[in-house]
Amino acid sequence: MLSKKTKYGIKALTYLARQDRNIPVQIATISESENISLKFLESILLTLRKNGFLGSKKGKGGGYYLLKDPKEISMTAVMRALEGPIAMVPCVSLNFYEKCDDCPDEDACAVHKIMLKVRDSTLEIFRNTALADLAN
Repeated sequence: MLSKKTKYGIKALTYLARQDRNIPVQIATISESENISLKFLESILLTLRKNGFLGSKKGKGGGYYLLKDPKEISMTAVMRALEGPIAMVPCVSLNFYEKCDDCPDEDACAVHKIMLKVRDSTLEIFRNTALADLAN
């Protein structure tokens, strides 16, 4: 299930993608517009800034802004920054692989087989969706 952190992060990024890229947007404006707790949003935007999606400006006229064109921000990158692994089980994860403790043979495991298909389908959607697609 998608965490609220990721859901709100995508909403905030989409809001920023709809704004003029050269003008920082105050956190309170995003919070009010997207109905996200101000404190929670601060934490999310900080994570997005640390991961290179956002820049920030302090003081009067300050706020957050996108560092890249929304067409260049893939949902795969956003999901991994906010949610972590995209795969539902660690044994099929591309970036966070771990062998399952209870599985002696991945090749014979029915769960592994179906989760590979789920991962591949999910990745196909995320790879082919940019922030610009959500903002339009």
